[in-house]
Amino acid sequence: MSQRRPVTPDESVEYEREDVSVLVIGAGAAGARTAIELAERGVDDVLVLGKRGHGDAHTTWARGGINGALGTHDDADSPAIHAADTLNEGHFLNDPAKVETVTEQMPARLRELDEWGMAYSRTDDGAIDQRFFGAQSFRRTAFAGDHTGESLLNTLVGRAQELSVPYRENVMITKLVSDGEAVYGAVGYDMDDGEFVLFNAGTVVLAAGGHAAIYDRHTSRDDENNGDGAALAYDAGASLMDMEFMQFHPTGMAVDESDPDWEPWSGRLVTEAVRGEGGRLFNADGERFMERYSPDQMELDARDVVARAIATEVAEGRGTENGGVYLDISHRDADFIRERLPRMYERFDDLGVDMAEEPVEVAPTSHYGMGGVAVDDAGETSVDGLFAIGETMAGVHGANRLGGNSLAETVAYGVVAGERVAERADGPGAVPDDLRERLVEPHLSDLREMADSDGDHDVDAVLAALRELMWDHAGIRRDEASLRAGLDRLNEVRERAANMRVGPVTSESFELAVDVGFMLVAAEAVLRGALAREESRGAHYRTDFPDLDSDWRQNVYFDAADVGGMRLRTEPVDEPSEAVQAALDEGHELDYHQLE
Repeated sequence: MSQRRPVTPDESVEYEREDVSVLVIGAGAAGARTAIELAERGVDDVLVLGKRGHGDAHTTWARGGINGALGTHDDADSPAIHAADTLNEGHFLNDPAKVETVTEQMPARLRELDEWGMAYSRTDDGAIDQRFFGAQSFRRTAFAGDHTGESLLNTLVGRAQELSVPYRENVMITKLVSDGEAVYGAVGYDMDDGEFVLFNAGTVVLAAGGHAAIYDRHTSRDDENNGDGAALAYDAGASLMDMEFMQFHPTGMAVDESDPDWEPWSGRLVTEAVRGEGGRLFNADGERFMERYSPDQMELDARDVVARAIATEVAEGRGTENGGVYLDISHRDADFIRERLPRMYERFDDLGVDMAEEPVEVAPTSHYGMGGVAVDDAGETSVDGLFAIGETMAGVHGANRLGGNSLAETVAYGVVAGERVAERADGPGAVPDDLRERLVEPHLSDLREMADSDGDHDVDAVLAALRELMWDHAGIRRDEASLRAGLDRLNEVRERAANMRVGPVTSESFELAVDVGFMLVAAEAVLRGALAREESRGAHYRTDFPDLDSDWRQNVYFDAADVGGMRLRTEPVDEPSEAVQAALDEGHELDYHQLE
C-alpha cells in the first residue's frame, strides 16, 4: 500500500508512505534468496529494495565460486570438513553454529540453484564442476567460469520474478525506525525523483552488503559496501561484532594510476580462481616467493597469509613498479584460460595484456568485512523484528574468510532467515505516532536541510580523506600508535563531514554524503576494535602484538553508549559440535601440489 501523507503546518517535509509486512533492504543474493523463501512459504506482502537497477548488485562482482561439499571430484569431502576448514581459517573466532548452518545447507542449495537454471561450469559427464580455492581441504568451490556471482544473481532474480516478488529499485534507506527494542520500518528516498519515503514494516531484513569500501584501495564500486547495513543496525540499537577483521584480498589490480585507462581499475579484484587454476606469484626479482612463506600450500594458503606475504615483499623492496607483485598463469594453455577465466582474460585483454602470454601485476586490496551486525542463529538482531544477513551479518567467518564462503552465506542464510521471518510475519507494521514525530520527521528535515547545502568541504574530498586514513592506519599491518592517530584523523574527518557542499537529493553528492555518515560509524568500529584486540589473529595483524593469544579467543561487540560514544565488550566463543571437532582432529589439509 502506498499513499501520499499530507503535511501539517508544523512539519517541514512531505513523504510517501508504504505499508508492507516484510521489508528487505538490499537486492543482491542475500536479499533475493530471502524474498524467494518468503514467497515460497506464502508470504506475499514483501518488498525488496535496491539502490540500483534490478539485477545490478554487488553480488555480480563475486567471481570465483560458491562453496558446498558436493564431492564432485573428492567424495571424501563433507559439510563437517567444510565447517572444520572454515573454523581453521577463521582462527576459531567464528560462531560454530552459524558455520554449521551454512555448511550443512550448501549441498542442497547448490543443487537447488542448478534446478533453477544456474549456468554452472560442468565436468565432462555433466556434473557441477568444483575447483580448488585457498586453504580448503578439497575441491568444493562450484563455479560458473569466473562470473559466478553474476550467474548466481541472474538465477535468483529469475526465480524471484517467477514468484512475482515485489521489487522497488533506486531507493536508498537512510534510517531505521526503531525505539531500540523493536523495529517498525525504515526511512529513505527515491533516488530518481528525490521523494522521501516512510516504509511501515512489521519485519525488516538488512541484506545491504559490507563495508570494504571504507578503504582507499578496494574491490567494490565506490558507492557500494560503505557500511550501510552495519550503521543502520547500530543506530537502531543492535550490536556490531568483530569489526576489526577486514579481509585484504591478496590480488587486487596494481596499476599505474597516472594512466587514465588503468586508473579506474586500481584495487579491483583479480579473482582467486586465477590461483585456483594454477596461477603463480613472483616478485620483481623473479622469485616464486610463496615458497618462503607457505611451502606446502603455496599460492593457495589462506588469504591473510598470502596478502601479508605480498605486503612483506613490497615493503622489503622486491615489489613491482606499481607497488605489487606478478601473478602468472601463462604456463596454462590459452584455451584453458579463456574457458575457465573468461572475464579476467577479457578485462586484461581490453587493457592490452594477454594473460596467456604475460603476468599481471597484483597487490592486496580491501575486499570483505568479516565483522558486521551481531545476530542469533536465524539472523535476528537484539532489536525485535530486525534481521541482518549476508555480508551485513557477523559470525560465520571469524578472523579470516575462506574464498567461496561469502556467496554460500548469502543463500544459506537467505533460507534460514526467510523461514524465521515467515513464521512471524503477520501483516504490515505501523510506526507509533511518537516515533514518527520525534524520529522520522526530524530525520527527513535533516536530509532536506543537507540537500543543496553550501558547506566548506567537497563530499568527494571528505570521502577520499576517510578512505585514505583507513588505509594508512588500519590496513594490513597495525600498531597502537597508528590506530590512535587514525582515531584522531577520524575526528577531523567527522568535523569536515558536518560542513560539506551537497547537491540536490537526486545528485550523486547527496548519496555520497549519506554514505559518509554510514562510513564514519564503520570506520570508528574498525579502528576501536583493532586497538582493543592486542594480538594478531587472521586478517588482524598487530606488529606490536604479533602472536596469537589464546585469551583473546573472544568476540568484540560494539554498542552505542547511553551518552554518546561507542562502548566495547567481549564474549567468549562457543565450541564446535562433536562432528566438526572430529573433522578438526582428523587434520584435513589442502595439498597444493596436485596443481603442479
